[in-house]
Amino acid sequence: MGNTLGLAPMGALPRRSPRREEPLPNPGSFDELHRLCKDVFPAQMEGVKLVVNKVLSSHFQVAHTVHMSALGLPGYHLHAAYAGDWQLSPAEVFPTVVGDMDSSGSLNAQVLLLLAERLRAKAVFQTQQAKFLTWQFDGEYRGDDYTATLTLGNPDLIGESVIMVAHFLQSLTHRLVLGGELVYHRRPGEEGAILTLAGKYSALHWVATLNVGSGGAHASYYHRANEQVQVGVEFEANTRLQDTTFSFGYHLTLPQANMVFRGLVDSNWCVGAVLEKKMPPLPVTLALGAFLNHWRNRFHCGFSITVG
Repeated sequence: MGNTLGLAPMGALPRRSPRREEPLPNPGSFDELHRLCKDVFPAQMEGVKLVVNKVLSSHFQVAHTVHMSALGLPGYHLHAAYAGDWQLSPAEVFPTVVGDMDSSGSLNAQVLLLLAERLRAKAVFQTQQAKFLTWQFDGEYRGDDYTATLTLGNPDLIGESVIMVAHFLQSLTHRLVLGGELVYHRRPGEEGAILTLAGKYSALHWVATLNVGSGGAHASYYHRANEQVQVGVEFEANTRLQDTTFSFGYHLTLPQANMVFRGLVDSNWCVGAVLEKKMPPLPVTLALGAFLNHWRNRFHCGFSITVG
């Protein structure tokens, strides 16, 4: 008898292809573990500030900043930035050169280079008038699912002093990242090292991060409630200073009003808020901030205008 049911032979059945697992993502840099939570909190403001941004070309832009404050003398800053042609992501362009100089001649500068497809280098310099204060060199290698970084700070071969920092992050799953930090410092008569372990868990709407080491602990929690509301909670403990701090911050976006509101409350009895307002079609952003420390009875406020 033939195959009256019209079924295909067993050997002719299509085989189901094995399910391919998606590769693990790169965990990013160690310094960016708490970035989502920190971006929720408002930046400190004091005095009056005017910022004028000017884009000179697709690679070069400058900014002029004038700041007047009751706590010090008025100051002026010239900020210049150059961005190259190699763009890996919307926030990463190589090479990049950034410099900031104030009216006294002090300079802060950094250079970012892409040495290879996975290898990046950064150099940071800081001067006070004609004297070098800080120089730092970073090398970062980004694998498919891990990141390794080595930093040298203020290396002095003659004085036999150096600060060396090593970072490593590994993606164990698509949501879990583990790693650590080793800080080693050496100078005449003193030598020591501090080890810190780190972990980060990313869910759909929230991110939890924890750093624990002999120097203390740093924990943060970020939650995105919806497109307009974001909240963040931070806990920091320093064993050397015997001090702990707990902070709560929130970020509210009102797109129809072109406004962004940030606020914070911490365990030091400090409350603060910053309101930013864009003025379309003009390229102007206004910001007003106020901070009050009830424990020390200190209050300061600030106002800024950004053009461009």
